[in-house]
Amino acid sequence: MTGKSIEEINRRISEGSAVVVTAEEMKEIVEELGEEKAAKEVDVVTTGTFGAMCSSGVFLNFGHSDPPIKMKRIWLNDVEAYTGIAAVDAYLGVTQISDKLGMEYGGAHVIEDLVRGKEVELKAESYGTDCYPRKEIVTEIALEDLNQAEMVNPRNAYQRYKAATNSSNRILRTYMGTLLPNYGNVTFAGTGEISPLNNDPEYRTIGLGTRIFLCGAEGYVIGEGTQHSPPFGTLMVKGNLKEMDKKYMRAAVFPGYGVTMYIGIGIPIPVLDEEMARFTAVRDRDIETEIIDYAIPRRNRPVVRKVNYEELKSGKVEINGEEVRVSPLSSYSIAREIMIELKKRIEKGEFYLTSPVKRIPTKATFKPMRQKEIVVVRNLMSKAISIPENTTIVEASKIIIDKGVNHLPVVDESNTLKGIVTSWDIAKAVAKGKVERVSEVMTRKVITVYPDDPIELAADKLRKHNISALPVIDAKKKVLGLLSSEDLSRLIVKR
Repeated sequence: MTGKSIEEINRRISEGSAVVVTAEEMKEIVEELGEEKAAKEVDVVTTGTFGAMCSSGVFLNFGHSDPPIKMKRIWLNDVEAYTGIAAVDAYLGVTQISDKLGMEYGGAHVIEDLVRGKEVELKAESYGTDCYPRKEIVTEIALEDLNQAEMVNPRNAYQRYKAATNSSNRILRTYMGTLLPNYGNVTFAGTGEISPLNNDPEYRTIGLGTRIFLCGAEGYVIGEGTQHSPPFGTLMVKGNLKEMDKKYMRAAVFPGYGVTMYIGIGIPIPVLDEEMARFTAVRDRDIETEIIDYAIPRRNRPVVRKVNYEELKSGKVEINGEEVRVSPLSSYSIAREIMIELKKRIEKGEFYLTSPVKRIPTKATFKPMRQKEIVVVRNLMSKAISIPENTTIVEASKIIIDKGVNHLPVVDESNTLKGIVTSWDIAKAVAKGKVERVSEVMTRKVITVYPDDPIELAADKLRKHNISALPVIDAKKKVLGLLSSEDLSRLIVKR
């Protein structure tokens, strides 16, 4: 097997003789020359990604005021930063939202404003000490006023991501964007075959200490990212905010969900041997993921179908025999711009490669949160007393009295939910004296829950719709039970 070292590649970069290609170009080269010849011909493959990376933020040092202050709480343009570090250090996360503007403005906007050269308002409070007597301060700061502004992102550059859709009958606002009802669309994240980790799936050359392109600055990989779970690998990265370019970062708001930041990352992959040539020849059709149904509000959402990035990038996929529109959440064009820019810097001898001092794990288990108990609807629901649509008002009133219930789901002959009547509906019908059947008074647009829905979701539906019971149904609308506010009260008493 052909082999070369990173030192050898760096020597070629310094001599101006290194062969550098983008991830797009490498696919064609390997296809034409084969892995062995491509490994001999090419020294570096540049990769890129540009997408919403919520797990990002910056450490800031403001210097000492006069008299000095030990900041207990701090706000930048009314966005609170974390201060449990030292007197005048803080960490501002991109997803933190403004106290005054809510989701319209957040930590990502503050960071982008600083990089764009704008001043931001710093407001801080303290309890005061002998060495830090000041108790409050309000001032204006710019990026140049800070001693350090270090972007440290716990989880970036997802190798691949699960796509999203929505089987429910309402619009969902999520971190995967707006999902239309009844499988109305699919969204996906990541840039597929040009994304860094997809071009080094064994993490042979990307690890602790790898030099990277981070929002236009020279950054570094500082370890595996949080929730790293190959082949859904992630990276923890850092870089100097003062050296970053506004072209490669962008604050964004996902309606109904919150603030995030688009981060641009490029990583050079050294082609050390034939195996790395094969890795960097990966195609979108080889990168699989799953489309997940976000209508199910659980940690483990059902898989609608498996899919590859070639299908996702085609703009449409098939779900249940229907063609569904697909849209990306990442920008392929800016990711492409990043890998081309990185290629230029390497060719000019402005960017050298580093060997990782420690590899990131190729195997990892992503554990769920440990909880005392998980209560779902099926744990609390009661047996439903259902009636057919042709039940008379008199018969219904007798059932309500005899069974001691207030809600009667109305079903057809196959137990499929058609409506619901309450004791109040029946009382009104009796008072009017002109109504004969429950079909004339029942509510047809019924708010329901599934047996495995979290109890918190059911409680929220009762409150939001100002109702006192929810029929529990399965996927075919068969009635399985009833969850009432009394059932929830029993849970509260038990706790």
